This record gives sequence, structure tokens and C-alpha cells, in this order.
Amino acid sequence: MTKPVIGVLGASGAVGRAAVRELRALGHSGLRLGGRTASALCEVAGENPGGHDETVRADATAPDGLRAFTEGCDIVLNCVGPTYRLRATVASAALAAGAHCVDVAGDDPAAEDLLQGGVPALESRAVVLSAGALPGLSSLLPRWLAGQGLDGVTALTAYCGGLEPCSPTVAHDLMLSLSSGGADGAAYGEALAAVRGGRRAPRALRADEDTAHPEFPGRVAVQPYLSGESERLAGDLGVERLDWYNVHPGPAVRALLNLLPGRLASGEDPDRLAERLILAADLDLAGRKPYYVMDFALSGTASGAPASAGLTLRTASSYRLTAAVAALAVDAALRDTVPAGVHFACDVLDPGAVVRHLRSRGAAGLRLTGTAAGAEPEEEGTL
Repeated sequence: MTKPVIGVLGASGAVGRAAVRELRALGHSGLRLGGRTASALCEVAGENPGGHDETVRADATAPDGLRAFTEGCDIVLNCVGPTYRLRATVASAALAAGAHCVDVAGDDPAAEDLLQGGVPALESRAVVLSAGALPGLSSLLPRWLAGQGLDGVTALTAYCGGLEPCSPTVAHDLMLSLSSGGADGAAYGEALAAVRGGRRAPRALRADEDTAHPEFPGRVAVQPYLSGESERLAGDLGVERLDWYNVHPGPAVRALLNLLPGRLASGEDPDRLAERLILAADLDLAGRKPYYVMDFALSGTASGAPASAGLTLRTASSYRLTAAVAALAVDAALRDTVPAGVHFACDVLDPGAVVRHLRSRGAAGLRLTGTAAGAEPEEEGTL
């Protein structure tokens, strides 16, 4: 049986390189590695000299090069950005080549482009968007937790964030998310908003620039933030109340984030601001160990009585989490467990399979707590 051709675009980047390792761990070989720097791609291929990987120079912003990369692929995994500038560019090229596509981001803008475009290939091919840590795992983990002994869920509180390097794609997407990234041309999310009574409630919460949280070392800043993904999650779980907080342990990054809207409005060069974000992240990280935490607490009922359940995932890098989810989405699409059409990863991946994979890969601090969970803490790992 012929092995499927898996193209990984952006294979030498922070997420792409980790995704290649995850795909190899799932048993996939002979990958087509795409990117703009030949020497970097050769380094990635060299990590598995017997894997017969192919390296191809490809640029997502160059139609001819992108067409040449996707041609002959059975599936394309997109790990490049900026997400909200590319939108459905890579997915459209993959579909035109007769391939499935998984995008570590894409989100609502890419979905809207594809669904409004009437693409015939979607009748037989799948596109999986938001196959990353956030969005993606940020919805998969609460869904899994809700099934661990709770009969019903009434409230969800989440804290997500960490201290790690900032890639150029993340820096640019963060700025673009202030005015795009959500449905119908809106911003990716709304600061200070929450869900109350099952509906979005603007300015329901307050930011705290100097607080403590047991899962985050030292003092941190917390920013309430309601994204389209978390709002959909609230509806899927049927919760009346959802509080979502982005956690910023580094003062340099947090200070710059507070200034971003005004700087962009005044016309400051986004490329220069992206460089400043990258430098701020490096400054915050100096002398400290990188980490990323996702902490969820659910409350509801179990056997008719009030109950709670909690889950904490701690890892060295959110980029590795994104890579793990993306690789699982690729694997699922190749096994035909994803139906044709456009989907968000949280809607088509099995949350239990994702948790089992994270545990098998040594996800650190994946712990369950609460009266409904009935589980002992997991051992620390190294993902």
C-alpha cells in the first residue's frame, strides 16, 4: 500500500519542526517539508536520516511555489502565518491539488472564505482549522473534562498562559487579532467579556495586573478575554457562566500589550512592533525556565449532587502542544475519521484520544482534581 504524501508547510518553524517530530512519532515517514530556507529544511530532514523526507522551497505568499508544493500531496499541514493575513490561502491551494488540509490556526476567517467560496473539492476533502493549543486544545480539554463524572456543567473557569519565546507569526497574529480573526470580520475576541446566563456579557470582568495563581509561579497579570471559540464552547457544554483569563507572567510583554492598540492606531509600523514583542518575550524569559499552563475548573452536578472537576496541563512549550494537536488532526483525516467539509479541530477530534496521546508523549502536570474526577494526579513529564 502506498504511503500518503504529507506536506508540512513551515516545517522549520517553531511549530512546524515540532509537528514533524509528532508525525514521525505517529509512524508517518517520507514527509514533504516546505519552507523558505533550504538549509533549515535540511536540518529538519537530518533529524531523521532514514525517513526519506523531501525538502521543497515553498512560500505561502507565492502562488506558483505554493501550487508546486501542494501538487501530489494527500494532505497539507499548514504551520505558517500570519494566520489572519493568509486566511484560507493554503487550504485553497491544498484543495485545488486534491488534498486534505489541516491548519494549526485559520480560525473563523479561513472557514468563512472556504464556505462562501463554494469549493467543489470540499465534497470529498476535509479541512481542519484551529488545530493547535489555543484555539484547539483549549476547547478539547474542557470537553473531555466534562465527561469525567459530571452529569451536567453549569460553570467553567479557565486560566491559560505562560512564559516562552514569541515567534514572528505569533507576534503578527497577536496584533492582527485586535481587528480581525473572529467571525464576520470582527476581532478575535473581546477583552473583559464573559458568559452570563448562557450569553456574552461585555465588561463583566476586570483585569488584574498583579495577582497570584497557584499554577503559575510568582506574580502574574490576568486579562479576561472571551474568544469566539470559548463562546462556542460555552454553548456546546451548556454552561451558564464562563470566565476565561489570559495569563501574562512577564511584565515586559504585558506592558507592550497594553500599549499595542494605541500604537497601531497612531500608525506605528507593525513589523517594528512585532520585533518589540519578540524582544520583550526574550527579556521576560531571561534567566527563567519557559513554561505554558492550561488550567480549567468545571462545576456542575454528579448523581444529583453538586460536584466539581479540574484539569491542569503544564508543558515546556505551547508550540509543542500545537504540534501534537495538528499531528493528530492529520492522522485522523488520513484515517477518514474526519468527514468532508470545513471543521474546527475541537469538533472532529476525539478529546479522549487527544488526552491519551498527550499522556503517552509525557505531557507534564496533566492532573485531575475535584469530586467528580476521581483520579490521582498524573506524574510530571517532558512534553
